[in-house]
Amino acid sequence: MGDATSLYWYTERLTFPHTAADYVAAGDYGWYKTDYRWDDGELRELIREGEQLKDTELVPYRIHVRFNKDGDAIYQQHRLDGRVLPLKADKIAWLKQEALNIADVAKQQSSNGTRLIQGYWDGTSFDACNGKSYEQVEFNETLPSFVVNRLSSVDSYAAFIGSTRSNKVVVNELLMLSDDSHDCIERPSLIEE
Repeated sequence: MGDATSLYWYTERLTFPHTAADYVAAGDYGWYKTDYRWDDGELRELIREGEQLKDTELVPYRIHVRFNKDGDAIYQQHRLDGRVLPLKADKIAWLKQEALNIADVAKQQSSNGTRLIQGYWDGTSFDACNGKSYEQVEFNETLPSFVVNRLSSVDSYAAFIGSTRSNKVVVNELLMLSDDSHDCIERPSLIEE
């Protein structure tokens, strides 16, 4: 999505959405992570935390919304740079639509046999964040030469949409590439059980 890189996590229960999360990095414009919870197929709660650009600096913000069974926002809190602000109806509708988009994207990727994979590449093997190691990496997309050069010469953290097969990881879409000091991005867990 433009300048933003989005990582999604999604779970279902009995074919209904159950939980989802995202981590979105938007370069100089900030970042955020969100945790979503459904009940009986209806979005019931979301919490988003991050930083956004205000004037010329990044400032912290947090949004917390709870919905009733009819989808009405019965609790809402928006904090920006220490101030409490109202959430407009169109912003709440946009947040709800984002939750639906995560479900759609995750289901589409799953039906294609792909998923979010993160890990570290040292030029000879890829060590996934889940602890598995792969000796081969195959790219199903054409990468710019500077990315290929970096991957062949520098230990790197990578996040991508892809799949695994025995001792091989297949990269369909490279999402993030950083030096190996970058930590694996954990699934956001902001909603208390």
